[in-house]
Amino acid sequence: MRKTGRRKVLLYAGSAVIAIVAAGLFLALGPPKLLAATDQPDFCMRCHVMESNYEAWVHAGAHRRSKCVDCHLPNQNLGAHYVWKSLDGLKDAVVFYSGRIPERIRLSSHGGGVLQANCVRCHDTTVSMTDQDRPCWSCHRKISHQRSGAMETL
Repeated sequence: MRKTGRRKVLLYAGSAVIAIVAAGLFLALGPPKLLAATDQPDFCMRCHVMESNYEAWVHAGAHRRSKCVDCHLPNQNLGAHYVWKSLDGLKDAVVFYSGRIPERIRLSSHGGGVLQANCVRCHDTTVSMTDQDRPCWSCHRKISHQRSGAMETL
């Protein structure tokens, strides 16, 4: 009788683990087509604070062909991309639904590292001939969303 009780507990525990993993995968990957939709720039623009960034990106020249996730998420491998996409998406959802959206969104130190790695990934030949101690956007100021379209001097 004791083995039967233990088996039931293991069966319930196993079922619970499977249900939690299935729910986690569903939430991580989302309902059908949600994962693909969140790759699109107009999805990012839905937050009112991102509207000006979106408008600047639309008019920013060569990078118009890139999506937000091409620059702002790690792209060295698919696993890192989706882990950070999930973490950033969860953080953005919490910030949005808690009403704590800052008026001006700033790049975090982690975001800066990701952005720099993606600049190097796309422009590796050019970057190999430059000073790599500074972030690319310190010289290429028009790449920054807030400064796109404006002529700035040092």
